[in-house]
Amino acid sequence: MDKNTDTVERVKQWCKNTMIDHLGIEITEVSEGYICGKMPVDQRTHQPMGLLHGGASVVLAESLGSLGAALRVDLTKKACVGLEINANHLRGAREGWVYGKATPIHVGRSTQVWEIKITNEGGDLVCISRMTVAVIDKK
Repeated sequence: MDKNTDTVERVKQWCKNTMIDHLGIEITEVSEGYICGKMPVDQRTHQPMGLLHGGASVVLAESLGSLGAALRVDLTKKACVGLEINANHLRGAREGWVYGKATPIHVGRSTQVWEIKITNEGGDLVCISRMTVAVIDKK
C-alpha cells in the first residue's frame, strides 16, 4: 500500500461515526500540500429550497481544514481545533457532488490557516472558505 492510500485510509477511520460520515463526505486524496474530499448534494445536504445548504459547505470546508491540520502535528501531544472560519457561497448546486480541496496558507506552532475551495462537477467554484486552526496541547 502506498503512503497516500495508507494516509487516506487512516483519515477515513477518524471520520467514522461523525458528522463527516453522516453527511456522506468522502476523503479522496491526501498529500503533503493538500487534502481533498467530496460531498453528495442530496437530501442530507439540501436546504428547503432544494439547493446545497451553505452550512453543509462549511462542514466540508472545516472538516478538510481540520483533518489537514491534524496530519501536520504529533497527535499524541497536540490537538487541532477550529478557531475561526468564513465562507463565501458563490454558486448553487442542486444535485451530484461537490469537491473540496484544502491547502495550507500558514502552518505554525500554535496556529494554522487553511484555504478551502469547493467546486461542482463542472469545476465551477461553489464556495471559498478560509479557516484558522488553533494547535493546542492535549491534556
